[in-house]
Amino acid sequence: MPDTIALKNTDTGIVTDKTLSGPRGPKPKRVISPRNIMLYGTLFVAAAYYLLPLYVMIVTSLKGMPEIRLGNIFSPPVEITFEPWVKAWATACTGLNCDGLSRGFWNSVRITVPSVVGSIAIASVNGYALANWRFKGSELFFSILVIGAFIPYQVMIYPIVIVLRELGIYGTLTGLIIVHSIFGMPILTLLFRNYFASLPQELFKAARIDGAGFWQIFLKIMVPMSLPIFVVAMILQVTGIWNDFLFGVVFTRPEYYPMTVQLNNIVNSVQGVKEYNVNMAATILTGLVPLVVYFVSGRLFVRGIAAGAVKG
Repeated sequence: MPDTIALKNTDTGIVTDKTLSGPRGPKPKRVISPRNIMLYGTLFVAAAYYLLPLYVMIVTSLKGMPEIRLGNIFSPPVEITFEPWVKAWATACTGLNCDGLSRGFWNSVRITVPSVVGSIAIASVNGYALANWRFKGSELFFSILVIGAFIPYQVMIYPIVIVLRELGIYGTLTGLIIVHSIFGMPILTLLFRNYFASLPQELFKAARIDGAGFWQIFLKIMVPMSLPIFVVAMILQVTGIWNDFLFGVVFTRPEYYPMTVQLNNIVNSVQGVKEYNVNMAATILTGLVPLVVYFVSGRLFVRGIAAGAVKG
């Protein structure tokens, strides 16, 4: 039977009984249901698709060649060795040089840092101007930038080679830095423009009334409020530039090759025995930097991409 309670009216002194109703709301869903089985099954397959190759890479990089020759790529290493990692970093041959990935790593750092800083600095100012300081022809300028984001890189390689050669910087790190900065500009400008357009316009107008100028508003109001989109831009640029192979092999000389080109030379080397453990270790080392950057700032990436990609 349902429970009842006695309620007394303080004005009249009349006591009445009130029946308590049972629990309300939707019926609890079953944990095991066809929908959940389909959902988690799909997620499990997707996770296995990406994690299984990573597992094979890690366990292979920790094995010696005699153990690898046994043929079981999924078995964990019987005897863990870090010699393949040391060789991949310091002594593996990449063409004529046998100094491993270390030289390519520092070349990639020297390419990535100024390219990321320069492209983000310019694109953020472009996006801010297009969102808040409309000028004559701003829509045309923005349209050209958006179109530029979808032009295939391969179409532009030969003209850029000619331009860099005429400027005297073809085959140098400076030329490659300029190329990466230019090609990152369209998509970053689009992201910054949409993000700044989503911020409250009242803040911008109030700052204008108080006498703040272009740079004061940008540096003291917009930038402090835009950490998520700056993180998005940083991750996109670091990932794209660090993982780039095409520009690195076309616009630089062997002494300036980035890490991805060095990795290609190690994996596709035709000299000596094919050392799969060294190849796997070199692959993991090459992808380590963008992975660390993403996992450290992944939450801000999701926030920024959601705020900067839906308005405009």
